[in-house]
Amino acid sequence: MAMPRLKLTTSALLVAAALLAACSSSGENLGEMRPELGDFRLCYNIVTTNDAVKGPLSRDADVEVIAEALRDEIDRRFSRYEGTRLYHIALHLDAYVLAMPGIPLVMSPRSVLIVSANVWDDQLGRPLNEAPKQLTVLESAGAGQVLGSGLTMDSDQQLTMLAQNTALAVEGWLLENPDWFIHPEDPAEAPETTGPTPRVESDTVDIAAAGAPEGAAAGPVCGRR
Repeated sequence: MAMPRLKLTTSALLVAAALLAACSSSGENLGEMRPELGDFRLCYNIVTTNDAVKGPLSRDADVEVIAEALRDEIDRRFSRYEGTRLYHIALHLDAYVLAMPGIPLVMSPRSVLIVSANVWDDQLGRPLNEAPKQLTVLESAGAGQVLGSGLTMDSDQQLTMLAQNTALAVEGWLLENPDWFIHPEDPAEAPETTGPTPRVESDTVDIAAAGAPEGAAAGPVCGRR
């Protein structure tokens, strides 16, 4: 019965978040690189969408298009870090709302993404967080803050904004755990993939270890999934 309760909780979060007047910080501008991320270098950039929930008052959307937008923004924000140790970021799209036009000043729903995040240390071959971190990401302040983005943006603009804000939220979560990215004993040289390649189970947000794809070349093999 755990899974139905999880879905109910996610749906309730969507309804509440879509009707809130609150907003998320904008991730459009990358800002300065953060020294708290220490030896971070992005390897696998994984987004899965199985069992993603479309929230109430949402426009239709292809979850694979949402996933690709998230991968783009994770790449944009994290590929600039060139540390000496490989990490994998894995997101699962739990739910989304791309707000439809509402009634100004009466009901103006907000756009929302809910994702579960994991970060893997490639050398250790395991996730650094004990349980997936669920992030609820809202549209930016100024993006139709009074009227709601359903009245001021099309779905592509809403998705770009939410994906940018999600990448920023992931970075913020990592910044809360700077000890994950400090390994003074590591040699200062280009990283090599030593741990198992992460993969996502088809029915959970957890990542299980698996070997590299058959025929993969030696050395680091990173990319998007």
